[in-house]
This record gives sequence, structure tokens and C-alpha cells, in this order.
Amino acid sequence: MTRLKTRYPLYLNNRAVQPNADLAVTDKFTGETAFSTALATPAIIDEAIAGAVRAAEPMARLSAYERQGALQHCVDRFKARFDELAFALCVEAGKPIKDAEGEVTRLIDTFRIAAEESVRMTGEVQPLDISERARGYMGMWRRVPIGPCSFISPFNFPLNLAAHKIAPAIAVGCPFVMKPASRTPLGALIIGEVLSECEVLPEGAFSILPASRDGAEQFTVDERFKLLSFTGSPVVGWDLKARAGKKKVVLELGGNAAVVVDRDADLEDAADRVVFGAFYQSGQSCISVQRIIVHEAVYDAFKALLVKRVKALVAGDPKDRKTFIGPMIDTSEAQRLDNWIEEAVAGGARLLTGGKRDGAMLQATLLEDVDRSAKLYREEAFGPVAILSRFATFEDALAEVNDSKFGLQTGIFTRDIFQVLDAWDGLEVGGVLINEVPSFRVDNMPYGGVKDSGLGREGVRFAMEDMTEIRNLVVRRR
Repeated sequence: MTRLKTRYPLYLNNRAVQPNADLAVTDKFTGETAFSTALATPAIIDEAIAGAVRAAEPMARLSAYERQGALQHCVDRFKARFDELAFALCVEAGKPIKDAEGEVTRLIDTFRIAAEESVRMTGEVQPLDISERARGYMGMWRRVPIGPCSFISPFNFPLNLAAHKIAPAIAVGCPFVMKPASRTPLGALIIGEVLSECEVLPEGAFSILPASRDGAEQFTVDERFKLLSFTGSPVVGWDLKARAGKKKVVLELGGNAAVVVDRDADLEDAADRVVFGAFYQSGQSCISVQRIIVHEAVYDAFKALLVKRVKALVAGDPKDRKTFIGPMIDTSEAQRLDNWIEEAVAGGARLLTGGKRDGAMLQATLLEDVDRSAKLYREEAFGPVAILSRFATFEDALAEVNDSKFGLQTGIFTRDIFQVLDAWDGLEVGGVLINEVPSFRVDNMPYGGVKDSGLGREGVRFAMEDMTEIRNLVVRRR
């Protein structure tokens, strides 16, 4: 049986360091302390940043095959430690074990993609003799690493969302300092342990430092960083951007993702996908299905299919392979969402199923007729709750999708190619998925949002572009 250690170090300038064991991390299902990790002090964070600055030049000089070799080493080691990584997720994040195994698979995919892309960074030869004054000139450009990067990763995907920052950084040759979420630091620390085995990485190439929110100010404001990449809540993300100074900022923030089910959709298939999209890993995903917008001609039939499926979802211990709904990250988050459900019902919404809470466990919940002013409609639920509404015309459906301050991804179930194109043209989101829920993501595709959902794109190749700068060369032939 897989077991976790009782104490874990942080990683400072490529090395495991155990200055303390001040951060206690709970098993999210039992609420008991599962293990402790070291907590970085401001002095440790400063030492890590200084190490990243020193490592910038040797990291940039690494050959493509050396960077690829380091990433491939990670792929091999993650495969060998698959069960340990999945169990760690199950404990620290409360993630049902099947979801945890899926995230480990994506971790491996992300590093494998980065290994492939690390030898594909190309530039371009550009003719400059576009007029008489530039006769005899030619130009070319290539991408170079931007320099030391600051990474802040969230609690809900402790492995793969850390990987979407770490793997591209290694692929391009950027040293980094990462702050993992304090509630789920272990995934990133295991990645650090594997990276520490890569002798090719120069000292200071990486540091992974759990830190308190107060102690993490340097991750945002320190001018030695050339890029800040943050994944988390909009409130925190936009505040960090305002204080980040001159560095480039990439934000992957929240959403209240919508899915549209048109009258010509395969309702059984759509119901299966929507239930998955709304409730996998207890809805704690920024692209979890929150708003389900259904054509009035099929609304009642589709609602019945959803309610039946949601009632059949198994809730309980995430270590049990039958469990689909595990705990939310903590009791306070479950209480917040429970309050939002009560507010919606008081405002005229109808509870179709679920709605009961026991500590951090909240039942999979469906509501209809939620007022558009309610928090459950306007804000990000980030839990196992979804709401239904009906539409008359496809234009109405698109307008309802856009009636949000967020814009990450939207799913459209339709067989009409013209409506597909209308959605692609008209929706204010980063991605449109046809006959699929917005919760679907492949790790090589461009991923990110507009409006309050963020800035920039992840997906390995696209993150690599953010972590590099174009350096031009002009040659005059004599």
C-alpha cells in the first residue's frame, strides 16, 4: 500500500532543505494532519531568487538535447512513481483516486510534450530589402529565455498546473522559483525531488518553496524576476498584476463556464458529458460546467436525464475507487457554496437534487431558475453545483454565455456547422468546444481566458512563447 512520509523538505537552488516542519497539511477527507513540510522564510525566498539570477546564463547555454534529456528524465520518473503521485493527490487535495490517476497521466503528458517542444524552438530569416534604402540587408530572429521566472500554482491541480509552468521553463532554459498552494504543496515538491536528480541543471535552476501568503510578497514584487505566472482566483490574480512592476504577467484565473445544449444534440451523450464536466473532482476546476443553457424544446427531457445521473453519483472517501464526489478543499469553502445555494433558493430558484452539506462534503447539486443577480450565477462556484436555464434561439444562448465577467471556455452541443461558426465568432471566451464540455483540455492546446478570466495562454508551446523574448539580428552585406 502506498504511504506518505511524515515530513517533506522544500527545494532551494536544486537541493532538498529542511529548515523546519512548520506547514501542516491535512488529509482533506478525514481532516487529520497527513504530513508536514518546510515553510520558506523571506531569507530563503531571497536566496532562491539570487540563485535563479546566477543560474540564468548557464540555463540559457544548455543545449536543446540537454534540456530535452532533463524533461525526459522527469517523464520516466513520474511513470515509475505513478501510484505514489496519485495517492498524494488523493490525500492532500481530496481528489477521487480515478481523477488523481488522470492528473498524473496529464503530468506525464505535459512533460513529454515539453521534451518534444524543447528541440523545436525555431526562428525565422526575414528579407529586409523591401525598399531601396534597405538593399543588401537581411534579418533573422530567434527566441531567447526571458530570465528568472516566478510561479504561483493553485490547490486544485497540484501536479499538472505546476507542470504547465515548470516544464515550459525547463524547455526554454528559464530558471524559476515556485510557490505551490499551501493546502496542497506535495505534488510540486515531488516534482522538485525528481528535478533534483537532473545533474545537467545548473545550481539555482529551480526552487520550490511553500510559503505563507505574507511571506510570499517577494514572488510578486521582486524586480529580479522577469515574468510572473499565476494560476488562482481573479481577486488575487489582478491584485498581483497591479503590484508586479515591470515584469511580464501571465494570469490563468477563474470562470463560471457555460455549456449550450441545442435542440438537435444527442441528449444522452450530452447528459453524460455535462455531468462529468460539472462534477468531476467535486467541481473544483476553473472550467467546471456551472451554467447549463438548454433549448426550450428539449429542456424537460434533458433535465430529467441530468437529475437521474446526478442522483447516481457516489460520494465519499476519495481513496475508494467507487467515489466520484469527494470533499471540497476545506469546510469553509463548502460552507460558502452552501450559503450561495440557500441564497439562490431564497431568490426563487428551484432545487432539483442535492443541496446538503456535511463538513467539507457537499452533495452534487442541480438548480434551475436561478436569478441572474445571484452569486451562483454571477460568480465562480468552484464546487459541485450547476444551474439550468432555457433558451429560445441560438442567438439568445450565445448572449447568455457572454453575460458573464468571465470568459475561459464554452461547450456547445449542436450538429449545425453554421451555429458552430457563429459561436466561434461571437463568444467572448478563450476556447469553444463542440459536442464537448468546457471542462475538457488537452495539454498541448492553447488554454486561457479573456475578461476576468486572465491574460496570456498556457499549453506548453504557448507558455514557452511567454517565457522567451525575440532577439533580432540584422546583417548588412558590403
